[in-house]
Amino acid sequence: MTEQLHAMTPHHLPFYIAKPGETDVLMIVMGVFLVLAVLGIGNVYLRLHSLPERMAHKGQKLQFEIVAVLGLISLFTHIHIFWIAGLLLALVDLPDFSTPLSSIAGSVERIADSEKPPTESPVDEAAVAQTDRSMERAGRAASKPASTPAKEVRGHV
Repeated sequence: MTEQLHAMTPHHLPFYIAKPGETDVLMIVMGVFLVLAVLGIGNVYLRLHSLPERMAHKGQKLQFEIVAVLGLISLFTHIHIFWIAGLLLALVDLPDFSTPLSSIAGSVERIADSEKPPTESPVDEAAVAQTDRSMERAGRAASKPASTPAKEVRGHV
């Protein structure tokens, strides 16, 4: 059988019309383009969505965690105010309160440890004798009458 064109068919068909029994190249190209476009737009969307987290990653751990939670809430609920709040929180540098507070706590702990009464150590007889001698000298100096009166300290009036 010979292929005859319908009487209403134009003699020159466009390239995108596939002949019967042939592969439709345009459909395959458009299918690949559609898959790549969906993956590309999804990648751009997820990069944009994770922008606050990437910005907060340079900051403190607590700030990063709060921004990450806000981003997840925004992603799953489609309430965009959470994403905006996360972005604003990532843009603001929070002051570091934990380092000074932990330094203060460490200093107070060291002070408390240093004020503990010393543990009794073995008594050194030479040290005890020297202390006794210094106490005797102090007692003799206190028993002598003071020849000059002590200066009086003026207060702020």
